[in-house]
Amino acid sequence: MELFYALALIAGILLAFLLSVLIEASYHSFKTKAPPDVDQPSKFSFFNWLFTLIEILANKLASLGICKKHVFIRMFSHGLIARKASELLIKDLHFGEVPVRIYLPRSPSASKRRGVIFFHGGCGMYGSIRSHERICQQIAIKSDSVVVSVGYRLSPEYGYPTQSLDCISATIHFLKTAENHGVDPDRIIVCGDSAGGTFATAACQDLLNRTDIPKIRAQLLIYPFLQAINLNLPSHQKNASSGLLTLKRLINFILMYLRKDCSLMEDILAGSHVPESINLKYRKWIHPDLIPEKFKQRYKPPLPASYIPQVHEKMKETFEMRFSPLLAEDAVVGRLPDTCIITCEHDVLRDDGLLYKKRLEDNNVKVTWYHIEDGFHGVLCFLGYGIFSFPSASKIMDHIVNFIKGC
Repeated sequence: MELFYALALIAGILLAFLLSVLIEASYHSFKTKAPPDVDQPSKFSFFNWLFTLIEILANKLASLGICKKHVFIRMFSHGLIARKASELLIKDLHFGEVPVRIYLPRSPSASKRRGVIFFHGGCGMYGSIRSHERICQQIAIKSDSVVVSVGYRLSPEYGYPTQSLDCISATIHFLKTAENHGVDPDRIIVCGDSAGGTFATAACQDLLNRTDIPKIRAQLLIYPFLQAINLNLPSHQKNASSGLLTLKRLINFILMYLRKDCSLMEDILAGSHVPESINLKYRKWIHPDLIPEKFKQRYKPPLPASYIPQVHEKMKETFEMRFSPLLAEDAVVGRLPDTCIITCEHDVLRDDGLLYKKRLEDNNVKVTWYHIEDGFHGVLCFLGYGIFSFPSASKIMDHIVNFIKGC
């Protein structure tokens, strides 16, 4: 009988715990209204509620010392195991010490194929080769290209800039050994979504002066993160709480990725980490005035930030080119390869893409730009999940394939 009461007590505590999580998640989701013009608002709202639920549960388990927050979220970020496409030969290899998965079309080719090296998103802490399996398979099949998906090491176990360095290392290896995989070394494209887009363009910038390897043919950046100097741009304000990637989540992920104290969030949001000298230096590249007027509806200039030297010192990594590729000098940007940038309207990072597009064009780099009016950050990761997918993800994939075919 005592055992029965003990089990009943435990069950009651667990039930109360789960009920409190459900109520809290529903409350936060209720406050976050889906934009009426987002792709399938009801489905979007459901996934927003689900992500909020996972996040709240992760926070509670971390506070109880049961499981670290990033470890718990990773359990869900990998997604379901994808069916292997019969049209592809799939190999798991290592480029040096970096694990990769290669997708090779089985159909014969009259000449060497294009190569696409893909860096998955996930803030440098989440995601994996598995989480982007469906995306890479579709790219390989639809563009008839050899795709290399890179499994770079994740933060916080491996601190910044390990992720970027792993991506650069894998890119160098692929450029040197492309012909071993039936790839023309002069037709290799680097590609990535979100943080993967950061790593892709950082790799392009980093390898510009290398003369011992072939030049990268093009870069393809899908809603990339490109700077942390100004987090009060029009897209940050417009989408601060309306997407799966809210502004506070973005800053929280930045702090977690860099292994900083999350209590710095309000200071970063206010811009207290940026001295006036840096604001003046980079306003020619990062400023609301550079955003087209149609993207500045309801934008309100923020109050001047109070600079805090201690915060600047703690966040000095955010001013490095590998972390904020938008800060690269014109001498670097002007030598970058042909570029495709895909932005989504309902994305806090939308304006990063718009600003980079302008910088590239101002430096006479050929840019192809696609803007998904009903898209949101991370939507491509829902590709291939049947009724749980979004039409905007298919639009993005079509744009990806069209660009690759033109290279």
